[in-house]
Amino acid sequence: ARIGQKNKITRRWAKRGTRPSAPRDLRTASTYIFGAICPAQGKAAGLVLPRCTTEAMTLHLAEISQAVAPGAHAVLLLDRAGWHVSRKLQVPANITLVPLPAKAPELNPVENIWQYMRENWLSNRIFTSYSDILDHCCAAWNKLADQPWTIMSIGLREWAHQF
Repeated sequence: ARIGQKNKITRRWAKRGTRPSAPRDLRTASTYIFGAICPAQGKAAGLVLPRCTTEAMTLHLAEISQAVAPGAHAVLLLDRAGWHVSRKLQVPANITLVPLPAKAPELNPVENIWQYMRENWLSNRIFTSYSDILDHCCAAWNKLADQPWTIMSIGLREWAHQF
């Protein structure tokens, strides 16, 4: 998920008939949250990185790999972004990548995680600097990781998790 100074405005609660103000910034500093969730166990693994590249995705896969329980195997749903499907991507042995159909973000539960994080912790604000963006992204991700019930509630899909 791209987070930055030129951020999206999200809906706000307000008294009927009023127009709430929302800050807007036209500067362009940004960073990316690489995140993965395990909705069945309410776990999360992620990194905040400056660019979306194959090298960044390789780092993210290594982070996920070390978070997978010993003897377990992770199945990672992902879209068809170039850095997700590159032949140069180094995939750890305990991860299987499952590319989703093109233009079908609704199939990927992590897309709902990005929406939740933006709506609750990362939008309607002015970031003072790149360092401020990093701090907010890391804090938001850590807050999510500390809420397994939120991950489960947002991420579980009946078609993917048969209990």
